This record gives sequence, structure tokens and C-alpha cells, in this order.
Amino acid sequence: MKSAVFIEPGKMVVEDRPKPELQNSEEAIVKVLRACVCGSDLWWYRGISNMPTGSMTGHEAIGVVESVGSDVTNVQPGDFVIVPFTHGCGHCAACLAGFDGDCQNAKNAEHAYQGEYLRYLNANWGLVKVPGKPEDYTDEQLNDLLTLSDVMATGFHAAKTAEVTDGATVVVMGDGAVGLCGVIGAKLLGAKRIIIMSRHADRQALAKQFGATDVVPERDDEAVAHVMELTDGAGADAVLECVGTEQSVATAVKVARPGAVVGRVGIPQTAEMNTNNLFFQNIGLRGGIAAVTTYDRELLLDAVLKGEIHPGQVFTKQFTLDDIEAAYTAMDKREAIKSLVVVSK
Repeated sequence: MKSAVFIEPGKMVVEDRPKPELQNSEEAIVKVLRACVCGSDLWWYRGISNMPTGSMTGHEAIGVVESVGSDVTNVQPGDFVIVPFTHGCGHCAACLAGFDGDCQNAKNAEHAYQGEYLRYLNANWGLVKVPGKPEDYTDEQLNDLLTLSDVMATGFHAAKTAEVTDGATVVVMGDGAVGLCGVIGAKLLGAKRIIIMSRHADRQALAKQFGATDVVPERDDEAVAHVMELTDGAGADAVLECVGTEQSVATAVKVARPGAVVGRVGIPQTAEMNTNNLFFQNIGLRGGIAAVTTYDRELLLDAVLKGEIHPGQVFTKQFTLDDIEAAYTAMDKREAIKSLVVVSK
């Protein structure tokens, strides 16, 4: 099968690799229809973090089940599915508590979704079945469904863990695909005012389309002052941190009102943080890896199927699998908010 492969920072290729096979009774093999490039993929693409040469890549996809292990009963060959990156089992303590992103039985989950086939662990619970067949949906709907494998669920996780409530004032740190989906998540939870930190006109426009009411283009102290002006000095009821840098986290804490919660989903880029600022303002810090299967089943899949949300608009450029290098380059150069990769029809 064809698969995207990492060679070195700045270089991706497509190689012929063995088609995955079932290794135990709880797995499934999925034929990938669409995949995409995540902002977190750029870490190793840019050389910020390490990735072994020759690694297959990707962790977001939709596809059709080709085969299942003997213990898999909730999906069967031919089913159209969302393929969460989380591989939740559904019965460990983390999954039962609603945190399948931290599933205690998915430690060896493979992230090799940018290829023609993938092997999914814990398929009986983790895979999310979509009604009907892929051909029943438009391109736009397929794109919406693809976001439910990670980016939309992660944006929603930021809003959920920040405890966004009806009528809340929310600040979203970051105008990447996750931040933009965080705007959608905050609106789904009833936020009345959504302030997004953004310096790019195209992303500002999409944020407003998704439900943002205000845009703050400044950074650091100027950004804090602007938010305080917009909120009459009160600060935000909830802050969605969707970047991961020390600067972003520090700003998130400063724009939060006393007693607010910061929902942090930006992958941490440093191990250091001044928690004293949290203490003296009674600010909470939550977040982490999204509970993709849980959120999809609770409300996100239904919201997409009813046409209430259209997160697939974060895909601003489309590529084939053979053009995987171009898909990464487009995001690396900020020519695309998020790159869609069409693997098969």
C-alpha cells in the first residue's frame, strides 16, 4: 500500500509499505478515504521534536472498515467510520470517566493514518460509526466528518475543560485549526462573547463565521490590555489555550478573571510554567488530550449530521496522497490553515 513517510525535517515521501494486518481480536483494518495534516505534525517536520527516519505518519482520518477481529461487534466490514487518534477502549478508568484521550489500554496506538490502510486498536469502542455510506455525503460533509477524528474534538475539549457555560465571555488563544474549532466549541456550549487572538485576516474572517464576536491582533501586554478593555476590566470567564507556547499560556492566565478556568490543548512546548499566577487569582488549569470518541458520540457527530456546525472549513487546501510533501509545505509556510489529503474515493 502507499503511505506517507517521514525522511528528515522538511522532507516527506510516499513509499510502498506492507498493508497492515490484524494482530489481535480487538482490532480493525480501515481503508482510509481522507486524512489531513495536523499542526502537531509540524513539530517533527520542522525538526522541533524527534521522529525516527522512515516513520509512517498521520493521526486523523475517515474511512471504511475492511476487516475486524473476533471481539469487535459494534462495527463490521463495510461500515463508514470516523477514526479517532485516541484508540479508546471504553472500559478502563479513564474512558469510563470520559477521558478516552488518556485510555489506559492504548499505549501502543499506531499513528500512521496518512496511507491507504491503517490498523486501529480497540476498534469495538473507539471507532465512531457514521450512518450510511461515504457516497451519501457531499465533499463538504466529508470534510466536516474528518475534523471529528481530532481537530474539532480538540477544540471542543478546550471549551469543555475551560468550563464554558451559557452566556460566558471566552477568549481563544490561537487562530490555527484547533483555535478556530475552539470557537465552534465555545459557541456550542453557549458562550455569548468569543474573543479570538488572531493576526491573520483570513483566519479572523473564518473565526467570525464560526461565531467569534471580537478579534484581538496584539500580543503580550498589549493583548491583555485590549481584552480588559473589551471586558470592562473584568477578564474572561473561560480561556481556550490552543497554541502551547509559554507566551500563549502566560497571556491566557492574564486575560482570565479571578476564578476562571484555562482549557489548555496546545501541546506544551516547554516544561516550565509560573503556577503562582494561578494561585493568586484562583484560576484553574485543565485540558490535555481530547476525548475524541466520547465527544463525537455525545454531540459532535450529531451537530455535523444536522448541519449545525461546519468545521471542515478549516481545510483551505486539498492534496492527494502523492502530494503529501506539498500538503506539509503549505501548512509549514502558513499557506493553508489545514491541509486536506484525499487518499481514495
